Amino acid sequence: MWDRLWVDVNLATNASGTGQPGGDDFGHIPDGAIAARDGQIVWVGPKADLPGEPERLATEVISCNGQWMTAGLVDPHTHLVYGGDRSGEFAERLQGVSYQEIARRGGGILSTVRATRDASEEELLRLTLRRARCLVENGVTTVEIKSGYGLRLEDELKQLRVARAVGRHLPVRVHTTFLGAHALPPEFAGRQDDYVTFLCTEMLPAVAEAGLADSVDAFCETIAFQPAEVERIFEAAQRWKLPVRLHADQMSDLDGGKLAARWHALSADHVEYASESSVQAMADAGTVAMLLPGAFYFVRETKQPPVDLFRKHGVPMGLATDCNPGTSPVLSPTAVMNMACTLFRLTPGEALAGHTHIAAKALGLEHTVGQLRTGMAADMVVWDIAGPHELSYWIGGVRPSARIFGGCPQ
Repeated sequence: MWDRLWVDVNLATNASGTGQPGGDDFGHIPDGAIAARDGQIVWVGPKADLPGEPERLATEVISCNGQWMTAGLVDPHTHLVYGGDRSGEFAERLQGVSYQEIARRGGGILSTVRATRDASEEELLRLTLRRARCLVENGVTTVEIKSGYGLRLEDELKQLRVARAVGRHLPVRVHTTFLGAHALPPEFAGRQDDYVTFLCTEMLPAVAEAGLADSVDAFCETIAFQPAEVERIFEAAQRWKLPVRLHADQMSDLDGGKLAARWHALSADHVEYASESSVQAMADAGTVAMLLPGAFYFVRETKQPPVDLFRKHGVPMGLATDCNPGTSPVLSPTAVMNMACTLFRLTPGEALAGHTHIAAKALGLEHTVGQLRTGMAADMVVWDIAGPHELSYWIGGVRPSARIFGGCPQ
């Protein structure tokens, strides 16, 4: 027998090639049924096609009363583990104080680095669980969490241990990413090349040996790390058999998309300034374009990512909250879906795909989560909505009515 069977439900499966650029096909199965056993989906289809009476097929039968079910949402780009608070900087910027002036006074990212270094592991876990719990309550069943606010070996390890612990405290799958190349730490001021060497020869090997990272990321930008430096970092990641991702082309076109594609990166993230040649390279490499509309909105960016080019070349577009203290204090994936539609003109179908199976692809988990089909993890969310398009309609105002993780109702 199956463990559980959900009936009387509209299924938005995102299966069978749905979520193609420009499309709005949710993979809808009206009056559907879906079954789970041992944490996996073992049957999905119209209720009328069930191979028997529901009560004879499963230990527990649950009626969804005509509501909608989607795969659990995936948030594939977050910076959830950090100490301190930067809401005061937001208020200052609204009064005309420049980011550069705030940084000169000791604010900006380095203030978060100091606060993260000063916080105990227990305190960081408490703060991170509070943020992660919001994502879980908003339908997230898989989340990526980066380091990058420690920038010292012991503090990067501390961040990654906290990230791993989230999955032990909450019903959510956690993918951890080592982002030692996020900014230049103060003790290496004026010695960026030395820091990259230290990152490649000391930090990354220690992180890999501890088994604390599932991927490696870098911030490739004029104010951060240059393409040649990122190449060195990616070469080191390759030696440790860790897949890579890239903060690319956010503020300028440094051919970050091409760089990501050259290393077969899982994703290139931000990509507002990506050129058509970068887009073509990403298409050829199968690299996901990770759109982060929360950051675009919060910093009042005006350069939109080349969505039409991604559609033209068939580059899958993922979505993420990019939750972080400086540029994207967002904890609602449905708010991000709305921003993607209103700011970037994605369709609701693209938005849902971007926060489910394409987001999963950006983590290398496309065969595990993100779709309602047999063999996938039974991570599912039930919504009291008129249709999947409503998830992109409310500005963060819709929450799940039920949540299933590993086949178990939460």
